[in-house]
Amino acid sequence: MAGGGKRGAPGKVLLAGGYLVLDNAYSGVVVSTSSRFYTVVRPLLADSPDAPIQIRVRSPQFQDASWLYFVHLDGPHTVRVEHVADNGSSAATKNKFVHLALQRTLALAAELKSVGTLQNSLAYGLDITILGDNDFYSQRAQLAAQNLPRTLDSLAKLPPFAHTGVRLPDVHKTGLGSSAALITSLVSALLLHLGAIPRDAFSSADGATASDGRKLAHNIAQYVHCLAQGKVGSGFDVSAAVFGSQLYTRFDPAVLEPLMKDDISDVPLHPVLAPSNPKWDYRVEPFKLPPQTRLMLADVDAGSDTPSLVGKVLKWRQAHAAEAKALWDRIDGLNRALSRTLLELSAKAARNPEAYRKAVKYISTIQSVQWLANPNIADNEHHIALKQVIESFIDAHNLSQDIRANMRTMGERADVPIEPPEQTALLDACISVAGVIGGGVPGAGGYDAIWLLVCDPAGCPPAELPASRVERVWSTYAPLDVAPLLAAESAERGVRVEVLEEVRGLQEAVDREGAGAGAGPR
Repeated sequence: MAGGGKRGAPGKVLLAGGYLVLDNAYSGVVVSTSSRFYTVVRPLLADSPDAPIQIRVRSPQFQDASWLYFVHLDGPHTVRVEHVADNGSSAATKNKFVHLALQRTLALAAELKSVGTLQNSLAYGLDITILGDNDFYSQRAQLAAQNLPRTLDSLAKLPPFAHTGVRLPDVHKTGLGSSAALITSLVSALLLHLGAIPRDAFSSADGATASDGRKLAHNIAQYVHCLAQGKVGSGFDVSAAVFGSQLYTRFDPAVLEPLMKDDISDVPLHPVLAPSNPKWDYRVEPFKLPPQTRLMLADVDAGSDTPSLVGKVLKWRQAHAAEAKALWDRIDGLNRALSRTLLELSAKAARNPEAYRKAVKYISTIQSVQWLANPNIADNEHHIALKQVIESFIDAHNLSQDIRANMRTMGERADVPIEPPEQTALLDACISVAGVIGGGVPGAGGYDAIWLLVCDPAGCPPAELPASRVERVWSTYAPLDVAPLLAAESAERGVRVEVLEEVRGLQEAVDREGAGAGAGPR
């Protein structure tokens, strides 16, 4: 965004609700991560005032990642964005996500502000830099190049926004929702820069009280993401990028049907994308992880084809409707119970912080099967609050285990590796560690990632933290190649405006590989 600031949108982890979130009869538990995508918008300062309006988009973390666009204002209502060769690069090297985000967001801005106003806003062109935190991409090669072990401490030593050493199509992603976070960051930055939404549009993050500007950013980000992917997906990843952690229920795909064509020059966008359109019926309910717990994520170097998994599950669901409905209803009940239990833990922490602190410290030292075995935790008035907290943690553990079991059943029925045996063995090893509450394979499952929720007691020596014990399991686990991610739950809710200089390494990354004319913020 202009003015030396930037737009940051978080990644996501779908803890519960894989496959179910495709149906608006069900919900998913989504956590937004501390890893973010950033978009910095500055004037390009074209060489000639008579030159076409130019927008250059760069991603300095990749080789050959610069795209140049000419903007044509063909009439009072028509905006056309043309991709052209940039600095000798091949015009065939395209970025569909960026191109569509520019095309549709500029068209929406023209509807809201007029083509003349848009032309004035673009008079100096735009120089756009897009950067993602390191966790969005595998850092195995960078760690190996520096002879560093695959640990959280090693990841923290890498420079922010590290160069991947590869072209964008060749990067190994970690499944945090990079495309959704990128598009959310980019369209939000453009809407602000062009004055299509007010400057304070992102001051309130709560989905229930979000401003129309934030909701408009959500709607166009959902639209562009669906258009770029060629289908209307569940949208939980974009929703997490916009609103943060939540219990998510998807929108009716029919809302986007009028716009899901390549050429819609004669179709206005705003009537469909406006927050006032009642067809946007998604639901975002507040959610957060309990205090003194920590989300841990690992990238497993095996990989799975998510579209293929989803297609097979949906085919099974259609062929076995009654069986599938019963199973999905059961899983949905478990997912919602897990969400309620984790929220109840936060409420108990607020009501009785001392009992909560003692409970977390206690269960951090022993395995989950022993959490109620201490004879000092008796059922009397002095210990009842402590016992209630521990019981809630036991409920969370049991629910997460039940969700895993039922997801494995779905995988068996559909002949899909939702939680393959290799992942089951790894998760069982992790969950048996003292202080680990639960875990699973995020999203659609497969071989490529796991998540864990672990206790993170205050004042505990680092070597004695459950997270350190989990790291030791990962570093010595021979059957699979496991690498940790730095990402945790985001303390901020969704997309936000930040100051460029206050994000470590962002200014240097923006200036990397030649920012061209107009290197200073306007």
